[in-house]
Amino acid sequence: MSHPPTSQCLHPSICSSVSAHAKAAGYEQPTLKERIAAINHGSTSKFKSIIDTIPGSYEVNFPAPLVLPEDDLALDPDYPPQSFQEWLDEEDRNKITRAKRTVYIVAPPQIDDNVTPLRGWTRPQKSRSPAPLTAPSPEEIKDYIAAFYHGLPVKLLPSPALRFVPWETGPNPKKKTPSHVGLETPKECIGIRTRPCPDRTYSHQLNLDDLLDAAISILPKDAYALCMLVDHDLFEDDDDEFVCGRAYGGSRVAVVSSARYRPDLDTIHSVEREHAWPASHCQRYVQERCSSQKPPRKKASQTKQFSSRDDRLLKEIVHVSSLSPASAEEKAPPGLWLARMCRTVSHELGHCFGIDHCVYYACAMQGSASLAEDARQPAYLCPVDLGKVLCATGSAFQERERAIEAYCERPGKRGVPFFDALAAWCRGFTNAN
Repeated sequence: MSHPPTSQCLHPSICSSVSAHAKAAGYEQPTLKERIAAINHGSTSKFKSIIDTIPGSYEVNFPAPLVLPEDDLALDPDYPPQSFQEWLDEEDRNKITRAKRTVYIVAPPQIDDNVTPLRGWTRPQKSRSPAPLTAPSPEEIKDYIAAFYHGLPVKLLPSPALRFVPWETGPNPKKKTPSHVGLETPKECIGIRTRPCPDRTYSHQLNLDDLLDAAISILPKDAYALCMLVDHDLFEDDDDEFVCGRAYGGSRVAVVSSARYRPDLDTIHSVEREHAWPASHCQRYVQERCSSQKPPRKKASQTKQFSSRDDRLLKEIVHVSSLSPASAEEKAPPGLWLARMCRTVSHELGHCFGIDHCVYYACAMQGSASLAEDARQPAYLCPVDLGKVLCATGSAFQERERAIEAYCERPGKRGVPFFDALAAWCRGFTNAN
């Protein structure tokens, strides 16, 4: 058996409970009784046969959210939970129908020759990479989403493609830095606001709300949901430094930018690859992150482990990820950028399915307050949110897990800690049944 280099953190012990900072921040994980109640679908649910495909021992494998300093739940510890039943009873939730059941992924818009400066806007000004990186493939993202939401057709939006073009406004439409650019769709041209990037990581940014409006305008008739991918950095309002994406869940659209997920920007954003998920559950790392925070006035009591928790699978995937060759390399593996986009696109589309941010467990549907927290969060869905997805898609547990495992074992995915760990996680359940 191969072993990681001695210079690496060996993650000797694992943290499956909330961090010591959680209590100081005011967050308490729902009790086991409350979590079981949140998972419960009710004996009369028409989805009972689907939910019953989830193994009865599934819940005990799931760690709590870490809740490290400046994490989303540390900043908003009272965020309301959404149980399975609350999701099921939500009147505003969009239902999947025979006529509307396809999930669409939209490739980044092309750039017209008349707005060539926009090509430079996709290149970071603070990159630490000596060589250009290959952007994540929309086709690969589409295939991941097809596995994640197994049971629904997932397609790339067919041509004609979207295209950025000049937006003729004001007395000087040919000025070097336009306040708007046009996004040409098959039916219309939509104005997209621009601005200089406040932190100068990129030259300029595009407005997220305008892009979401464009996504709504191109939503096909047979679409259940649509996610538009963009290469440009984004902003939502004047107070934002940047945003990575957003979903208008009720409108069934999302927009996700790849700009800030570039591995060559990790140092700028304090993203630590060695303790990215699943190694974010390394006990030593969690303690170090908590000790770096100014102690609260009232000393927090030591967080206790739940006696019902089974850490064996978590320990296994942490071990598997540490054996990935890429985990020991300073150079980012080619699949790392793709992995980050896959996780975020699956999260934003989750909102289109009516799923709110998760407060029960470490989960792909957790809220995130930073890129560093993004990297610490898992790719899997917790038992509460998995039930929602299985009911929405009509897929069975084993079928979905095998589809994700098969994707993670494709050429180009093996050796990437994220995909190796996710495959091992799925395998832990498919091999047990």
